Amino acid sequence: MIEIRKGQAPAPLERAEFSVRFRASFIDPAFRAEDPSIARLEVIAWAAYTEGRKAPFTQKAGPGYADPDYDLSTEWIATKQRIVDAQQRWADPVSPSRVLLICGSARNDGTCPGEISKTFRLLQIAREALEQADIQVDVLDLSLLTSDYARHIHPCKGCVSTAMPLCHWPCSCYPNHALGQTHDWMAEIYERWAAAHAVIIVSPVYWYQSPSPLKLMIDRLVCADGGNPDPTSTSGKKAGKAKELEMAGWDYPQHLAGRAYGLIVHGDVAGVEGLRRALSDWLD
Repeated sequence: MIEIRKGQAPAPLERAEFSVRFRASFIDPAFRAEDPSIARLEVIAWAAYTEGRKAPFTQKAGPGYADPDYDLSTEWIATKQRIVDAQQRWADPVSPSRVLLICGSARNDGTCPGEISKTFRLLQIAREALEQADIQVDVLDLSLLTSDYARHIHPCKGCVSTAMPLCHWPCSCYPNHALGQTHDWMAEIYERWAAAHAVIIVSPVYWYQSPSPLKLMIDRLVCADGGNPDPTSTSGKKAGKAKELEMAGWDYPQHLAGRAYGLIVHGDVAGVEGLRRALSDWLD
């Protein structure tokens, strides 16, 4: 008998606390003219929360899945299809070489720091060198998390620690519309990794570690290293089913195998070598 340990998560929000959190997005006095409309929206959001409507749009999984009748999120299906298409472009022998060039800094001149990062300037040097070699460059600037409206990389929920098959490829934890966990950038980032023949990460050191935008992406890429491409095999997020699959033997598919990588890590004081080694170990 496989034990599923319980007892950490708190009780669901009470109605009053939910209201406080929901209305925090409408604190600007300009919204006051629409308070009746906001109240009506709050009722809908409360119903979605209490009913757990994580994925309001679903469709039958269909052929190729363990449970063809399982209702899969249409958003997840769309993300998976884009990854499949990107993987086909990657595998096409006549396609041009592509490098995903990642800016790991949280800093840019579009918000509080008021100036572009040293990391971005180093990235531009790398970009110019790659383009001179007729290599297609896709720049992924993770600092946009700090300056773009409603752009998020939500944190990894650690499904892999329950059982590897519970960690789906691509991640199915988000979006979660019932919890307001939306606008997840990873749905696009997975596709961009899949299309790349090589990945180069340029990163500063923040307190001996990766900057938080980079670490968020790293954690959410765990599903590429052994993740389950069939959420129906675990009936979504059924921990017991996932543990049974793992105990029966799991093959840990490497969904992004075959990419080359490079690293540029910089900093003013200690921590550069430690972060470079940590990133190398992760990418290896």
